[in-house]
Amino acid sequence: MDTRSNFHNAVEDLQNELLGMGKLVEQQISRAVKALALLDESLAKQIIGDDDRIDEKMLEIEEACLKLIALQQPMAVDLRTIGMAMKISIDLERIADHAVDIAKVAARLSGEELVKPLEIIPQMAELVREMLRESLAAYTERSIHRAAALAEKDDEVDKLYSAVMNEIIGLMGEEFARNRQLTQLMLAAHFLERVGDHATNIGEGVIYMVTGKRKDLNI
Repeated sequence: MDTRSNFHNAVEDLQNELLGMGKLVEQQISRAVKALALLDESLAKQIIGDDDRIDEKMLEIEEACLKLIALQQPMAVDLRTIGMAMKISIDLERIADHAVDIAKVAARLSGEELVKPLEIIPQMAELVREMLRESLAAYTERSIHRAAALAEKDDEVDKLYSAVMNEIIGLMGEEFARNRQLTQLMLAAHFLERVGDHATNIGEGVIYMVTGKRKDLNI
């Protein structure tokens, strides 16, 4: 097998590792929002404990990228492809950190009753999970179109975030415990908004990887 074939096989393996990491991260987001909706302390603690697995995946992918660069000495788009894999692994790790942040909110609120059932926050979670899947698909398919489409989805996330803020502010009163819970829910919504930003950042990186040109999708 020639050097070029070896390189393409190694890149394919790298992409599969990223997709596997992405699935783990997406599961973390889903579980974190479930823990929040149920105020399930046990599930929250599981999510926090599982974060080490995500960190290990990031380090494994970074090591694979560095080996590819050292052994294959790629140029131009090939180098950007490997560099982008390393960047995606970092973004995925940070997204997983936000899932942990949400789980910590759930743990802090455990034993309480929600002021009202969660409605918009689960919608945000579903949308950012979709963005995560789309950003990784854009990378593996080298699709500028899919990457650019993330900007519109990020706008939807921002609108939902504003709706959450307005709803929570409207629910606040003079009771300290109630306001404390609502403030924690604000934080959870903020963490989901940040997940959307990270997915959009991946999209920007894909556009640069394919074209060699920078494009800001967060405008």
